[in-house]
Amino acid sequence: MFMYFPTNYVWSMAVVASLNNGGYIDEIDRACKPVLIAAQNGDDAGTEELYASWSAVADRLIAKAQDDEARGRRIGAGETYYRASLYTSQAERLQSPKWEGRNAAYQKSIDLLLKHVELSGAPLITVDVPFEGALLPGYFYRAPGDGPKPVIIMFNGLDSTKEMMYYSGFPQMLAVRGISTLMMDTPGSGEALRLRGLHAQYNTEVWAGPIIDWLEANADELGVDTEQIGISGWSLGGYYAPRALAFEKRLKLGVAWGANHNWFEVQEGRRQREGENPVPHYWDHVFWVWGASDMDDFIEKTKNMHLNGVVDKITVPFLITHGAGDRQINVKYAHQSYDQAVNSPKRELRIFDDPEGGTEHISIDNLTYVAGIIADWVAETFDELQAAEQPA
Repeated sequence: MFMYFPTNYVWSMAVVASLNNGGYIDEIDRACKPVLIAAQNGDDAGTEELYASWSAVADRLIAKAQDDEARGRRIGAGETYYRASLYTSQAERLQSPKWEGRNAAYQKSIDLLLKHVELSGAPLITVDVPFEGALLPGYFYRAPGDGPKPVIIMFNGLDSTKEMMYYSGFPQMLAVRGISTLMMDTPGSGEALRLRGLHAQYNTEVWAGPIIDWLEANADELGVDTEQIGISGWSLGGYYAPRALAFEKRLKLGVAWGANHNWFEVQEGRRQREGENPVPHYWDHVFWVWGASDMDDFIEKTKNMHLNGVVDKITVPFLITHGAGDRQINVKYAHQSYDQAVNSPKRELRIFDDPEGGTEHISIDNLTYVAGIIADWVAETFDELQAAEQPA
């Protein structure tokens, strides 16, 4: 992985994510160069300084976009708002949950992205899915063409957001293959956590069910084929999505984009300082995600975060991808999920290694390349399932 900050994995990952999601190298360099020295003080120190530096670049882009918009240059303005949103989002992701500016920064990333959507004409709408007396926020990206289309539900990881799903380009890749995407901020992630106070829980099928209910209820309006609903989850979503796939039988296929077979075991390792953390202020972050008061409470709430005795209940096609050099989640967990998914009629394990690339966590070092491979598998598998249902 490109290490812009040679001694700081977490900050460098934000750089790589931005570059792979449509950021411009000059703008990213201008955002990072002022904090090169601060990066040497560890992941946690200097994150507010980093946000200020990245925000300064984003604010210059906002001024340019506003000028473009005033001149009627809608395309240029939309493109520029997109990058401003991307940089704001990545810088916000690195902040402490205790930083008082965090919610405002996150809302800024949403507002900028929706300006991009408005001006670019992207086929994206905001949605709210009822769940246990609350609403889960999401984005629905519609595939072109008439008639009902297959749909992929995307689940987040520990620290990503529905905005990051859009930046990834994966929904756009699926759309050109005739598949719509529902990007969800599930409990403990994105807007659901930051602005709505919904915390994570281990039994992810309890929110997968209402999401599918919502798709079925709105199928005609959305143009969704309710017999072709699949799921994909990256990072911690590599636990969330397979668990939903195991217990929610309306799902017809699934992808673990970065296996997360035993997240609880990984936390035990992190307590012993094993592996890299995904974000600074790590323990503050996971306590926030789970609504935990202390370590004992966190352990109690996450002790069931594993897929042993779960993935064997998957009875539909299942793809697992993983980077061979993943510094956060060891590749052994990909093999564990694959070895136990014995009842999937089409189980596949795709390990990315050098010289191909995609060796890091969720293959973030070669994200677009890997996203395309996953999109092809999804499209081919939906086609195979549909063909199998046709009368001979």
